Amino acid sequence: MASQIPALPQSYTPGTDSVFSDQSAFHSLDSNVPGLSKVILNKLNLKDYEEYRAVVEGKARGISFRNYKEMFQRMEETFKFCAGCNELPEHLTEGQTLKRCVKCLNVYYCTKDCQRKDWAQHKKVCKILWLVAIDRLVEWLMFTGDLPIPTEKWTKSAGEVKNWDDWLSKQGDLTPRLNTVLSGANMAALWKNASRPRPDDADLRQSLWRIQSEFLSRVLTVGLAVQHFKLDPYDKPVTVHLVGTSHNETMGARLTDFDELNHMFPGHQGIEIVMVGPEVVDGPIMRPPLRAFGPKHRVYISAYKALYHQFWEDMVVKQEAAKPDLVVGFHPGFHANQGLIEGWLPTLLLLRDYNIPSFFTMFSEMELKYSLEILLELEMHIRDSGPNPFTSQKPEQVQACPNKPLVYCNSHYVSFQGLLPQEDLEGRGADA
Repeated sequence: MASQIPALPQSYTPGTDSVFSDQSAFHSLDSNVPGLSKVILNKLNLKDYEEYRAVVEGKARGISFRNYKEMFQRMEETFKFCAGCNELPEHLTEGQTLKRCVKCLNVYYCTKDCQRKDWAQHKKVCKILWLVAIDRLVEWLMFTGDLPIPTEKWTKSAGEVKNWDDWLSKQGDLTPRLNTVLSGANMAALWKNASRPRPDDADLRQSLWRIQSEFLSRVLTVGLAVQHFKLDPYDKPVTVHLVGTSHNETMGARLTDFDELNHMFPGHQGIEIVMVGPEVVDGPIMRPPLRAFGPKHRVYISAYKALYHQFWEDMVVKQEAAKPDLVVGFHPGFHANQGLIEGWLPTLLLLRDYNIPSFFTMFSEMELKYSLEILLELEMHIRDSGPNPFTSQKPEQVQACPNKPLVYCNSHYVSFQGLLPQEDLEGRGADA
């Protein structure tokens, strides 16, 4: 007998240790570099986290800069602290300044002694942190509309495109499309105002591709999950719910962001993407989900600001939204601490007890390992797990710990559906 989904108290609001609020990630910076979150707010001309959230959601105009140069300078200053001793600029002695590593142009040190002591760790990631520093600036072109670049129709079926090499082989030469961005006014404005030399064109093309891959990774992972559970979008419309969605996926989101699925499944009966999460940012995608599917051959995107189990009660149960054929979660992070798993528990049990095909991604193999342990504790039926063939090619730096090994979005996945079979449950009981 499936367990009841526990209801959260009426007074429940996501705390700083909850996955349901990016306040956790924002202030967790302080656990490694005390005061860093406050530095970020100061550099962005904001007084507190709530004002930061209001600006991200477009409800207030708190971040204002006189010109691009000031904007890029303030962005860079949010990364300024000593990677050796974690000292912030305002705590340095008079006449002392942070010096940037001349190789990666990414991390800072307060003294040569700090840099020398940290070199054993930094040398392992220095070269790749140079790429991260470029990407951090070039990513601005996602918000100007220069990226993503247009893609071509597929000449192979979805089942034949098994990884990035297969996808790239059918896209033709990307260079002309990348060169259009490279020679654009926004790219010129970026490097005119950034506080570092412009990399050569070959390095910038690679950066553009890495950022494009991160964007496409989410879309292609959804398509991979559709195939994984043998859903057939040619037979009937498919509804996909994206759970735990935050500003990472929804800030600047466009109604066309998942149109690569039209290339993946040409002539499909209709695909609906519903992005659900309390950190969803207002924008064009903030519109009601479909009750019954609309036009064929199109991807319909909507967003709903709520915890997923609340969305289920408010919309799915009342038939204001279609039940999902598939649920996908990008980096749920419930492995990180007890507060996070408690926040995710109602959603995980709902997915299990309603036998919903589910596909979650992780940043690393270690995160996958811990997530699997939690899911097995919840008696989830794990269908598969492993490396994602469409992992983002863009390395991600831990802001407060820049010399930690870098990770990649959607690098691993786990698929699960329903309860463990009875024989497996009995086997686990015997082992215990």
